[in-house]
Amino acid sequence: MKASQFFISTLKEAPADAEVVSHKLMLRAGLIKKLSAGIYNYMPLGLRVIRKVEAIVREEMNRAGAVELCMPVVQPAELWQETGRFDAMGPELLRIKDRHGRDYVVQPTSEEVVTDIARQELHSYKQLPKNFYQIQTKFRDERRPRFGLMRGREFVMKDAYSFDRDPAGAQTSYQAMAQAYRRIFDRFGLRYRAVAADSGAIGGDLSEEFQVIAATGEDAIVYCPQSDYAANMEKAEALAPQGPRPAATQPLQKVPTPGKSTCAEVAQLLGVPLASTVKSLVLATDRTNEAGDIVGTQIWLLLLRGDHDMNEVKVGKVAGLDQGFRFATQAEIEAHFGCKPGYLGPIGLQKPVKVVADREVALMADWICGANAENHHLRGVNWVRDLPEPDAVADLRNVVAGDRSPDGKGELAIERGIEVGHVFYLGTKYSRAMNATFLDENGKPRHFEMGCYGIGITRLPAAAIEQNHDERGIIWPDAIAPFTAVICPIGMERSETVRAAAEKLYADLCAAGIDVLLDDRGERPGAMFADWELIGVPHRIVLSERGLKEAQVEYQHRRDTVATKVALADILAHLEGRMRA
Repeated sequence: MKASQFFISTLKEAPADAEVVSHKLMLRAGLIKKLSAGIYNYMPLGLRVIRKVEAIVREEMNRAGAVELCMPVVQPAELWQETGRFDAMGPELLRIKDRHGRDYVVQPTSEEVVTDIARQELHSYKQLPKNFYQIQTKFRDERRPRFGLMRGREFVMKDAYSFDRDPAGAQTSYQAMAQAYRRIFDRFGLRYRAVAADSGAIGGDLSEEFQVIAATGEDAIVYCPQSDYAANMEKAEALAPQGPRPAATQPLQKVPTPGKSTCAEVAQLLGVPLASTVKSLVLATDRTNEAGDIVGTQIWLLLLRGDHDMNEVKVGKVAGLDQGFRFATQAEIEAHFGCKPGYLGPIGLQKPVKVVADREVALMADWICGANAENHHLRGVNWVRDLPEPDAVADLRNVVAGDRSPDGKGELAIERGIEVGHVFYLGTKYSRAMNATFLDENGKPRHFEMGCYGIGITRLPAAAIEQNHDERGIIWPDAIAPFTAVICPIGMERSETVRAAAEKLYADLCAAGIDVLLDDRGERPGAMFADWELIGVPHRIVLSERGLKEAQVEYQHRRDTVATKVALADILAHLEGRMRA
């Protein structure tokens, strides 16, 4: 490709509403153009990146035995009503009506449609296993789209869906996809981790997220440097402390803490470590009748160490809280504790509550908590002596760096990541809801065991930029760069020598199968170099009349601080060597 035949549109400054690095650089480099909130035009340079991402994904999906199809962006509401998601998904699901008043949705995903295909086309166990995938536009009506392609409303996703005869077969399909994803992300040339993820309401343990490591990532990734353990923050287990609970050494004492309503403030006032305090979190669960009216409410008190944070996913797995919970109202708190929030604790309650202690708190002695009296706390609190054992003990908190790894092989560390892929075992969630069955060996109908597997095609380039950039612009990995190499001839319009050498080198690189662009725009060297550093093409070759007199060109990788002089006759071999490296 020659630049004069292409379209290049760079900006010196990013628009004011661009927040994160990838958003700023994609706009400045002319990869995307904003059309409306969360909706972007993919410009020629950006589309080349997306097509390269798609090509790698498509090759590895085909290699893994998946079969490509394409499902409509606009889907009939009836299918979504079968699974209950038409109402349950909420405002993120864009609902529309056609001219006849019939309901449709703009797809955010395609479980319903692909399950409908399976129940119509897959009739016998002999047709299984089967894995269908598509690379297709999706739409989610985000309340606050932001960060460019990281959290847009319209995006492109690769979504795949496996169908198997039994759980064992479904696990085999799941593992095939998990390995295919590792090959895909290896080929992208990005630093990533595959982390165990929570399976949510569907249950089971088969769920992994693929996270591109980036300091600006929204997700916290927990891993053990000494082993292969990795999980997202929702999933990572906080082990119970080792050893028995220490014996009490302090008397129970009510101490004044005027105006100090947080654990941190209390610890500072009393001159004790924050880890010796316990915070009280009050939740409620409602019982409803068949009409949906609330007929009873249970109040829960969760106790966590003052320096720990509650993990809502883990709390949602505690028996009694696993059917849904909410934070208690001010009135409910005052009725049960006789005090406003900030000074709450498990001693001296006005009404009984269910007490759930985090594993850490269950083994603490001589701790500090609210006294259920404004401006006062209790110190020297101990189980059994001062209050009964908790109704339940559970892992309620987010892990922190330095916690023991659940696999027993070291301590946990935490880094930031951007989720770009997810593999998930669905079981029969959708096949049962839609009565999608096949006939087994005995001629009896059985529901398909399903899995789903997604990759954010348009999110991935943004994640790559968050991981690979500097003050000058983007630094693309070779595999997904808009062009692998760029030839920058200086004074090409004035020098026949430079023009002829540039044209020949361009032809030689094209013949060698290298995705190269010849910048024949006639730009000044500074402007030309600035453009390609901003755009992030990995390999740059500069030709000048002075260098050609010595039969030399200058080569510079985007990460190199200085250019290297290379003989013109050797530049192809040199470039191929750097590409292999």
